[in-house]
Amino acid sequence: MAIAQETFEQLRTAGLAEIDPDIAELLGRELERQRGQIELIASENFTWPSVLEAVGSVPTNKYAEGYPGKRYYGGCEVVDEIEDLARERAKSLFGAEHANVQAHAGAQANMAVYFAILNPGDRVLGLSLDHGGHLTHGLKVNFSGKLYEFHHYGVSRETMRVDYDEVLAKAKEVRPKLIVCGGSAYPRTVEADRFREIAHEVGAMLMCDMAHFAGLVAAGIHPSPVPHCDFVTSTTHKTLAGPRAGFVLCRAEHAQALDRANFPGEQGGPLLHTIAAKAACFKIAATDAFRDYQLQVRANADTLAAGLIDGGFDVLTGGTDTHLVQLDLRATEWTGAAAEGRLDECKLTVNRNTVPFDERPPMVASGVRLGTPAATMRGFDEDDFREVASIIVDALQDEADIAALRGRAEALCDRRPLYPGFRGYTTYVA
Repeated sequence: MAIAQETFEQLRTAGLAEIDPDIAELLGRELERQRGQIELIASENFTWPSVLEAVGSVPTNKYAEGYPGKRYYGGCEVVDEIEDLARERAKSLFGAEHANVQAHAGAQANMAVYFAILNPGDRVLGLSLDHGGHLTHGLKVNFSGKLYEFHHYGVSRETMRVDYDEVLAKAKEVRPKLIVCGGSAYPRTVEADRFREIAHEVGAMLMCDMAHFAGLVAAGIHPSPVPHCDFVTSTTHKTLAGPRAGFVLCRAEHAQALDRANFPGEQGGPLLHTIAAKAACFKIAATDAFRDYQLQVRANADTLAAGLIDGGFDVLTGGTDTHLVQLDLRATEWTGAAAEGRLDECKLTVNRNTVPFDERPPMVASGVRLGTPAATMRGFDEDDFREVASIIVDALQDEADIAALRGRAEALCDRRPLYPGFRGYTTYVA
């Protein structure tokens, strides 16, 4: 029915397919795209149906500026309970003294920490973006690089790992107010205890951005940065497999400054429907089943790295301690951009990524970043990832049979269906 002909009463009760068949059709197509390709982007995951349900829930209607018990709007008694539950679950899951669950995303989580303890122009030391850091760790065109004087440490040219002696030397030279550890393309353990020693020696505070490996921390597979850091930031949608959002953990002494930095410092009303989904995510992450999932994520990452190396390709650092595998193509004729395109033809979704000391620009790059959380969520095991590695190796050959490789990828997808019986969005029943 045409939108102009609908009555107010019809609008109040109609579902998406009735009101906007164009968007409904696009959502269905996106579901089929996700079902029909192997998702290997390390920062993406398929969330739980329960989280999808919470994201599409009625707290989206509620304004709730402020914090539980201290809102600037009435009618917040129920959403206060939702946010309190999310905060308590986050603290319990990670052993933190305080949690703020209002950050809309990881960038806003990092911004809240900076606003809490830094003044414009203060010095910060973080991992260089082209060595695996994140754009909010001081990229010049990002707010972090514009507002603060960021300096960067990198990885060793010999080992491609963080050299903590070099970090200490850099910290002594820079004397930063804050040191940031963690990143978006570093495949090895982030040793927050080592960073704590460095921060203590130079009188700096310490923040860990654990967005990529938070699920592994929750499962006890990656060492927790929480005991060693003043602040720990994260997203909930990567290895944690929750909604697309962020949160911050901190020591009790920083709680008031953090909360004020988030609201009213950088955000207004929080997204309570997403906070409800975060609460569900944290509950799931505390289960034995979630730990089993994370163990499989790790096993699959090791299998993928080994398969690529056995196929004659270089993997940064020779392997991984996390969910992330960085394919280094500098010894080949491939660029990261060309490899991304070729793998897409074969129904494998990846993203080009610079490698340390890369001579190519980021839009071309010499690496491909790979991750195992999403495919593992579909049920992929080590045998499946041996086949994934084989498809990648065969795809990056001059005479690759694209049609045959696409068929092999589709066969894996057919064997491990995604969201069976779901059509991409929930249906409202009047």
